[in-house]
Amino acid sequence: MLQLPDSKARMKTLVSVDESYKLCRQLIAKYSTTFYLGTLLVSKQKRPAIWAIYAWCRRTDELVDGPASAMTTTETLDLWEQQLESIFSGCPFENFDVALVDTIQRFSMDIQPFRDMIAGQRMDLYRSRYETFKELYLYCYRVAGTVGLMSTAVMGVDTNANTAPWNRQKPIYIPTEEAITLGIAHQLTNILRDVGEDARRGRIYIPQEDLARFDYTEQDLLKGVVDERWRSLMRFQIARARQYYIKAEKGISYLSPDARLPVWASLMHYSRILSVIERNDYDVFSQRAYVAQWKKLSSLPVAWLRSQAL
Repeated sequence: MLQLPDSKARMKTLVSVDESYKLCRQLIAKYSTTFYLGTLLVSKQKRPAIWAIYAWCRRTDELVDGPASAMTTTETLDLWEQQLESIFSGCPFENFDVALVDTIQRFSMDIQPFRDMIAGQRMDLYRSRYETFKELYLYCYRVAGTVGLMSTAVMGVDTNANTAPWNRQKPIYIPTEEAITLGIAHQLTNILRDVGEDARRGRIYIPQEDLARFDYTEQDLLKGVVDERWRSLMRFQIARARQYYIKAEKGISYLSPDARLPVWASLMHYSRILSVIERNDYDVFSQRAYVAQWKKLSSLPVAWLRSQAL
């Protein structure tokens, strides 16, 4: 079994906490400009922690989908999980880990969502098809629902929600299921947006049972056939994704007030991708669905109103 080098010796050469957070911020600004701008809506106290979480998630995803992913094996992920255990023990191994160690200590985070995300990357190593939506749901939870759990630990919940006399004895509601649901909605949207790109890499995430339901074959998908069968299939997939967004909305009001705006903005932006797919006549093979920057900005007033009223 692969083992990490001595962590204490390694820590002597790592950057400071502030410098590590800076590296995390630079990583997200470079590879996900839209998400980075979204994090600027998060309070200054919580924003760096979101960067630290994103940096770890990004680096985890890169193991399977990045430029060097051809070199990734189960042993690679075993070593990554060992490194995760070291981080949660307070012993960072790489410069990015220093910020994550600080985030974990400040927000009392649970290791299990991180482990589950690694399990999702393991699925990508040996699976390129999913027979049922139940199987796909597990994958979506592991690679995206877990992000909702990680983020909620930082965003926090509204501790003043139970101030009414008849509510004071009730436990504070933590929107765990809604956080998972939002992550799954995001991942389902990613899957629909990236059908063509994934197909070129030999991966089909749309469940085989759904392809069969609409009499659309795997060969049709690999050829990029857009006909009425495909449009019907995509309408079905989009309707399912939207149901997850609707379920996720119900949990936002339970979050800390300073966390509601960025979550509403994220939900509204991602759900708009589905509308773009519809406007593109469901052609996700020859064009990528994206929301223009001005449209993202124009949705912020609505997101703010919802964060205040809902």
